[in-house]
Amino acid sequence: MTTIRVDVVSAEQEIFKGEATLVVATGEMGELGIAPRHAPLITRLKAGQVRVVLESGEEQFFYVSGGILEVQPQVVTILTDTAIRAKDLDEAAVKAAKEEAERIIANRGTPMEIAQAQARLAEVAAMANAIDQFKKSLKH
Repeated sequence: MTTIRVDVVSAEQEIFKGEATLVVATGEMGELGIAPRHAPLITRLKAGQVRVVLESGEEQFFYVSGGILEVQPQVVTILTDTAIRAKDLDEAAVKAAKEEAERIIANRGTPMEIAQAQARLAEVAAMANAIDQFKKSLKH
């Protein structure tokens, strides 16, 4: 089976480096599926989930805060400020952050507070989605 090397790198550290048969990420224009021999590409990523399918069929899930995805002939590189393995996300903290953002929006804070809460809400929704997908993969 043909594979492509995948590097997921945050501002702090390299989160993942390995061979994969498929990488799925959320680009600005929608979902991207990158398989071996994909055409070269550079695109911006939205905050969300990145799914990496290993040659064994195992899936790795990551939350990324946005960033850049670059496809070269032999490697897919994801550069982001924040990348966290879905299994390492704190589900209770994500839920609490979501509730706090919703409370600020519901209480009609200042326009700046509302904008920050909306951005935070989008971020934690992406984290929650990564957690959900990781949990689903464990059931299969």
